[in-house]
Order: sequence, then C-alpha cells, then structure tokens
Amino acid sequence: MAMDIHPTRGDVALCFAELKFFMNCYEGGGIDMRKMFLAMVLSFVFSAGIGTAMAAGENGSPTEAKAMLERAVAALKADKSSALNMFNERSEGFGDRDLYVYCGGADGIITAHFKESLRGKSLRGLKDKSGKAFGEEIYAVAEPGKFTEVEYQWNRPDSETLVDKVAYVTKEGDEICAVGYYK
Repeated sequence: MAMDIHPTRGDVALCFAELKFFMNCYEGGGIDMRKMFLAMVLSFVFSAGIGTAMAAGENGSPTEAKAMLERAVAALKADKSSALNMFNERSEGFGDRDLYVYCGGADGIITAHFKESLRGKSLRGLKDKSGKAFGEEIYAVAEPGKFTEVEYQWNRPDSETLVDKVAYVTKEGDEICAVGYYK
C-alpha cells in the first residue's frame, strides 16, 4: 500500500540542520569521533520524531474526507450507477486508507458500502455501540450542497476496536452519502 507523505517545513529544516552538523564533523580534513558519535545519536533521535509525524499520514484527515465526499457528489451527478459501483469497489480514488464513501437511498437502505454485507441493510436504523442512532441523524441533517458533520463511534476497516468517528454528510439526488474520518 502506497503512502502519501508530505513532510512539513520544520521536518525539512531539521534534515538540513542534521546534514550541516554531519558536514561540520569533517571540517579540517579529520574526523572528530566525539562529534560523529553525537551526530549519529542526534540523527537517530530526530529521525524517530519525523517518522512519528509521518505515521500520522496512515489515516485519512478531515480535509481528505471532505474532498472525497465532494468527488463522490460529482461522480453521482455524472452517472449515479457507475458512481455507486466505484464506491462499493473503493476504486477510482473512492477508497483511501481508512476513508471510504457510503450511501443510502431515500428508503434508508444502504446502496453503497465497501463491505458487501452492509449493502441492502438499513442505514437509517444504524446505531453505534453506545446506542446513538447516528443513521437517523445522518438522514436528518443531509442537505444538497451542504456538508454537515455527524459524530459517532465505529471501528476502523482493519480493526474491531471502536474509535470516535466524524462523518461529513450530504444529499445528492435521492442518495444520502457520507465519508468519515477517525479521530
């Protein structure tokens, strides 16, 4: 699985500072072993910090979730049947790490979800483990052209552990669609 990693300006500056420190160890034609050892230790410590920051990219962000929902709306407008198939298959960019599109029809039945076992079941009737009727809330707040947040608890696609989740919800035609990110 490819990961899209974007280091921050601070990460890049830190890497340049490490490089400059290494270069200083070689000044004057000789190697100062104490400086070299310190440089290696600092490099390890700073690299671990950057790696931790990069690991945050393993999960979808709120911005990415909203952007995926915007693309889903455009796909539904272009060809509803094709769009629902793409959502189900997580193809054409409609599945990225823990982000995915799910939709329900006017009757409250799930029309698109990457888990085939959920398709055909009630979206409107979904509740999280705490008993929150988030499916009803999704249908209550969905409006064309607006992206409204609904919070609930759900497990990540690769885990059974419950996590706080926020879904951006909208309505396009007779479809109520959402893309959620995990907190």
